[in-house]
Amino acid sequence: MPIVSPAPLASLSPALFAAATGRLHSLFQPDIDTAAPMLAAAIGGKRVLVIGGAGSIGSAVTVELADLKPAALHVIDQSENGLAELVRHLRSRPAGLEVADFQTLPLDYGAPVTEMFLRAQAPYDAIFNFAALKHVRSEKDVFSLLQMLDTNLCKQVRFMGWLRDLGYASRYFCVSTDKAANPVSLMGSSKRLMEHVLFSEQAVPGLQAVITSARFANVAFSDGSLLQSFLNRLAKRQPLAAPRHTKRYFVSFQEAAQICLLAALTAPGHSIVVPKLDPSKDLVDLQAVAERVLRHFGFEPAYYDDETAARHAVAAEMTQGRYPLLLTPLDTGGEKPYEEFVGLGEEAFEIGLQPCGPCPICRRRRTAWDGCWRWCRPRCVVSAASSKANWSQRSRASSRISPMPIAGTTSISGCKAGGCPARMIGTMVRHGRNKSGHDGL
Repeated sequence: MPIVSPAPLASLSPALFAAATGRLHSLFQPDIDTAAPMLAAAIGGKRVLVIGGAGSIGSAVTVELADLKPAALHVIDQSENGLAELVRHLRSRPAGLEVADFQTLPLDYGAPVTEMFLRAQAPYDAIFNFAALKHVRSEKDVFSLLQMLDTNLCKQVRFMGWLRDLGYASRYFCVSTDKAANPVSLMGSSKRLMEHVLFSEQAVPGLQAVITSARFANVAFSDGSLLQSFLNRLAKRQPLAAPRHTKRYFVSFQEAAQICLLAALTAPGHSIVVPKLDPSKDLVDLQAVAERVLRHFGFEPAYYDDETAARHAVAAEMTQGRYPLLLTPLDTGGEKPYEEFVGLGEEAFEIGLQPCGPCPICRRRRTAWDGCWRWCRPRCVVSAASSKANWSQRSRASSRISPMPIAGTTSISGCKAGGCPARMIGTMVRHGRNKSGHDGL
């Protein structure tokens, strides 16, 4: 009988990712190609630090960064085993590991030893932070919730304070989540507060870094995800379980890494970058994903609605080339029935990966990559960031906006005639107070 064995996430095939995303090739590769010179200039020969680099997204970004040939690439994560596997993967892949100064350190990014490490290093040119508690289940009790707040908020403030004390003024990227847009869970609220910590001049006064973030879809087969549990259940010959009538956006590891690279290295400061996804094409049903995963491994789904019956049916169904799929109601508290990337009171607009008309600040029109943002960033974006009120007024006055539905909500595209052809970073949120003067919480 066909059966899957646990495998490193890096070894998952494009066909398996396609079972979740519905595509064999990255949706955002054209945007990466457009921005390639800027990415190479930002990382090539530079010093880079990755925090939380052993996790699913962090390790995918680390692989992409290694290919950009930095002079130094340092990776921090509390998972010692995860770091060991990351090193093995980088050294064993066809491209190898050609970074002269590559280090992995099993550190807690908010612990005093990390401050000592930072002080012992030459200044970094870019810092990526993926450390977080990001599961809604982690708010199930007060102790887990306190740890979530400590990791997502308190350590963030502490780490940014260390950067300020060291005079750090380069790029700092910290990943967020779609659950931070109009949060309905404590986890989402903690990430929303983290965004305020990132962009508030009061949280860490004096920090001069260029700070960006990103919200995006579920990463297919990432650590702890429902899709990864499909593979684990198959390997252990246990039934798969999927909620009925539940749709989600999915991106592959490569796509998640590309979103983070573009957000971290090309977006203007004080911004949250989101992908442009079409609910009519990109939302996928979780039951359908489970069915495609089973067929990928040679099984037809056998549907069950009783957990006990499904558990006892695995062996018998496998002899017939079938596999139990338990269908359940959506029962995870704090989960939305739909996904959204832009919250109420936030403004979104194109950031110029493709020709997109006048710059929303200076209103000068540019038609190439050096257009809009890169061209006017020194003159307009920095000064606008220091005056959120002016930014809000100017961006509304100068942007050509049209509604773009995203999974039950509405975001705003800043381009003429329905938006840019760019699929990555098609929409950007300028984070700050909403039109009513509140912070959105």
